[in-house]
Amino acid sequence: MKAAWRWLPVAAAVGGLGMLGGCINLAPDYQRPAAPVPASWPGPTVTAATDTLAADIGWRTFFVDPRLQRTLELALASNRDLRIAILNIEKERAQYRIQRASLLPEIDVGASQDAGRTPNSVRRAESGSGSTTGNGSGTTSHIYSADLGFTAYEIDLFGRVRNLSDAALETFLATQETRRSTQISLVSDVASDWLTLATDKRLLAIARDMLDSQQRTFNLVQREHALGATSGLDYEQARSSVQSARNAVAQAMTTVAQARNALDLVAGAPVPEADLPDASIDPVTSLTAIPAGVPSSVLQQRPDVLAAEHALKADDADIGAARANFFPTISLTAALGFESPALASLFSGGNRSWSFEPSASLPIFNAGANRATLDAAKVTYRIDVATYEKTIQTAFEEVANALATRATIGEQLDAQTQTVDADQHAYDLSMALYRQGSASLLDALTEQRLLYAAQQSLATTQLSAQTSLVTLYAALGGGLEEAAKQ
Repeated sequence: MKAAWRWLPVAAAVGGLGMLGGCINLAPDYQRPAAPVPASWPGPTVTAATDTLAADIGWRTFFVDPRLQRTLELALASNRDLRIAILNIEKERAQYRIQRASLLPEIDVGASQDAGRTPNSVRRAESGSGSTTGNGSGTTSHIYSADLGFTAYEIDLFGRVRNLSDAALETFLATQETRRSTQISLVSDVASDWLTLATDKRLLAIARDMLDSQQRTFNLVQREHALGATSGLDYEQARSSVQSARNAVAQAMTTVAQARNALDLVAGAPVPEADLPDASIDPVTSLTAIPAGVPSSVLQQRPDVLAAEHALKADDADIGAARANFFPTISLTAALGFESPALASLFSGGNRSWSFEPSASLPIFNAGANRATLDAAKVTYRIDVATYEKTIQTAFEEVANALATRATIGEQLDAQTQTVDADQHAYDLSMALYRQGSASLLDALTEQRLLYAAQQSLATTQLSAQTSLVTLYAALGGGLEEAAKQ
């Protein structure tokens, strides 16, 4: 019972100081900056038949084409940017665990032996008896010890260690949001590149159709020229048109190959042929608009905006840690154990030992280093506030631009479809008149080129209609919940 009482001073001191840790937090209270964007979107609101927010719609629900779904699955498994974002989460999680461990003392177990031999002649000289010389035998001494304790554990009275831990936590949370933002951007990029490849294949098909049409016209002119019914000028004009069409086909083939390479790159692996799009521009999404009346405040739930907000919270914690540097630092070193000259009796009751060494230091002069550290933390906060506001402004612009496209895309598609229809009729009439001798070949070739340009414009307008919806979906955080489940 008496032995137990000997341990109480150390235990009481350690427990008392531990309870004081984190009593004062010098970090400023976090206040979310006001969003520097209007509360509503500019221009007319596009009405949808659903009340579901884009952020609540998973990409497997939004993209209905099975080939595109498989391509997206491949990208989510193979894309290197997403893989880096995932690994960054693991890294920041480890950093947070390291910093969080500083809140608790590091307890170590130690054992040691101190052995030494002193000649008897030296011992006699030190004691003042006997001769100081001689070759007599010496005395060997042993001291054995074993202890359990911790060294220089900081008692976090002013929240410095706690704030550093909070900053590490917010950094970790920011990397999680960055990972989700990376996935949403990846889904959008893959879908856009997949649609672009489909459009480029469509443009290649249009170029080949034009080459076939130009070749048929040239063959007709060539026969008539051989019979003397067509001038050499018509012949050369028709031949020139064929060569221009050949060049257009070659350029379109290059564009298709480059689009395929771009898709493979963003997917992180070659996309199987069975999952590649064909030359059609069929809709691949299940929605045509977003719900009416969605406020711009939904942007504050976008992962990139949340990541910027976590950075602000980490900055507040860093300010608190920097402020704590102006106050005393109290640390504690303590140990409980045994010490004995004989190993066999080391753990006997009478050989118990303890040590308790609290210390405190107060900064008096450090050439302004603490002030500079605090100033740097405050400036970093202001920088990150600007970054947060710019992130929201960029998100607002992305949504506003996509909405502007969606507001007029239907009219653009209708107008361009009518243009193709009119140019097709004009070309057919011009060729009929040419065969009748009522119009020149140049008129027919001109109408043919206009038809070709109109068909190209229709294909690119169809691509714009699809990609604007994909962009709007991603800009509003589309696939956010599904991204969080990955």
